[in-house]
Amino acid sequence: METPRPTMFRSLAISASGLSAQRTRMETIASNIANAETTHDVNGGPYKRRVTVMAAGDSGVAGGDPVAPGQPVGGPGPFNGVPPFTVPSMSDAPQTFQVPVLETNGPDNGGAGVRVTGVQEDQSDGQLVYDPGHPDADKNGYVHYPNVRITDEMVDMMDARRVYEANATVFQSAKTMLRRALDI
Repeated sequence: METPRPTMFRSLAISASGLSAQRTRMETIASNIANAETTHDVNGGPYKRRVTVMAAGDSGVAGGDPVAPGQPVGGPGPFNGVPPFTVPSMSDAPQTFQVPVLETNGPDNGGAGVRVTGVQEDQSDGQLVYDPGHPDADKNGYVHYPNVRITDEMVDMMDARRVYEANATVFQSAKTMLRRALDI
């Protein structure tokens, strides 16, 4: 069993977990962009877009079920009755999000934050393009391209970067406050 972190270091641990999760998310998005034109991977088909799946930390957050980006989330648990919100998307369907609410009661929130539970393949179909001269064209002359949309990936990258920057700012602010507290 993990020893509880002192309460004064909790903000550092939460923001550090966010930094790590967003770094993994940015690496996954970079891989998607790099493979946006890959029509033939090791499995013989087009590259499948990957998404980083995150969950609330092990303790300090009610619930903690994994949530893939863009997946609707509902019901009881970490949301404490907060209704989901829907935002427009460049894809065909709007995306529904629900933000977990950290519990503030209890003796220890040492495991609060976010963790990456895995990277999953997006099973949606990619674009089908007629190009009979392409080496990966099927018998009808169509090429199956990856399900990666560069504009969506760039929007996701900007979002991940901003969340990373916000976590870095929180980390620096918490570090400064702790340093000043030691000077007292």
